[in-house]
Amino acid sequence: MPFIKIFIHIVFSTTNRIPFLNTLDLRVKFWKHIKENASEKGIFIDMINGYSEHCHCLISLSSNQNIEKIVQLIKGESSHWINKNYLTNKKFSWQDEYFAVSVSESMIDSVRNYIKNQEKHHQKKTFAEEYQEFIEKYDFKM
Repeated sequence: MPFIKIFIHIVFSTTNRIPFLNTLDLRVKFWKHIKENASEKGIFIDMINGYSEHCHCLISLSSNQNIEKIVQLIKGESSHWINKNYLTNKKFSWQDEYFAVSVSESMIDSVRNYIKNQEKHHQKKTFAEEYQEFIEKYDFKM
């Protein structure tokens, strides 16, 4: 049996950054559903949170998983679930794009805190500003 510890911080947004997840109650319910459903599929989400138009996940990969498939499963099932339960006024969907960066063992707690404090964080900074910071911090080429 392989012993693997690879953490990935994944961020994805709603289509056109529409603030579908506009109440704390809806977000709490949605993040809980995503985490439980992922667990049933063998995906370990260490931490999940977000704001009205985006989601952050700290995920631990196992030996038979890849980032693209995990993101596809999470986004596909969660958008199906939210639409099936009519939890938003319009048809919910995620953007195709996403960020994914590796997280070193020494930074796990810092990333957990960052994800956990999304509500407070976005009282000061928009997702557009956060998005631009990710682009610059991780030197993504657009």
